[in-house]
Amino acid sequence: MQAFRCHDPVGPALPLVLDSPHSGTHYPADFDHLPPRAVVRQAEDTYVETLYAAAPGLGATLIEALFPRAYIDPNRHIADMDPALLEEPWPGPIAQSHKTDLGIGLIWRLGHGGVPMYARPLSLADVERRIALCYEPYHAAVAAALDERHRRFGAVWHVNCHSMPAVGDVMSDDPGRLRADFVLGDRDATTCEPEFIAFVAATLSGMDYSVAINDPFKGVELVRKHGRPAERRHSLQIEINRRLYMGETTLAKTAGFAALQADLTRLIEALADYVRARS
Repeated sequence: MQAFRCHDPVGPALPLVLDSPHSGTHYPADFDHLPPRAVVRQAEDTYVETLYAAAPGLGATLIEALFPRAYIDPNRHIADMDPALLEEPWPGPIAQSHKTDLGIGLIWRLGHGGVPMYARPLSLADVERRIALCYEPYHAAVAAALDERHRRFGAVWHVNCHSMPAVGDVMSDDPGRLRADFVLGDRDATTCEPEFIAFVAATLSGMDYSVAINDPFKGVELVRKHGRPAERRHSLQIEINRRLYMGETTLAKTAGFAALQADLTRLIEALADYVRARS
């Protein structure tokens, strides 16, 4: 199983790395989920890797997960294990988060709308296989790209790319609330320099998008793990409102897709100038 695809820069590289951990659509044969595939696919950040496809041509690396997040979620800590999923006790450390309480920890217990994901408990071998074949290779790829750019330039900027439903659902912290066009997350000013998140917010606002910061999404494992601004390692999560570019139920691109993709290309161009001036 190929866990990820890495799109290297075309031409001179910049200290800019984007990753899309939740846009994977390659469903493994052993993913024996209970709900219909259409329900399970509501977990995807569908098309996010395509929206940012201009990144390599502008000097950035773009890494995309190929496996679906509902199979195993690379934006969770490895210890964010849900014992209720397992047929026997997990032998490693367990550090459950609020996401686990919502049924969406490392391995999702619930599908869209809060329906059970599995008809039976998972074996330890099931979970260990997903970690070895999907989770660990993806994390290794992101870490390697960030480390290489940091060694070369003495600094690196990381954009963790996501999409979000237009309205919070029962599995979120803001059920029933309309969301902004973009939500930027830096875990309450801990994962990147303040100028970085301010620059991205101003750039998007200048395109007439509404922007929220750390509300309702602050960023989870990937920005927590890699965002160390004191070491000039800056990580920022960007959530895009799906109503801007797709039908949330049908997963079909809408008329807004091309315009949003063009605006995100403008954002990447601006980010390229930003990091070029600071590296």
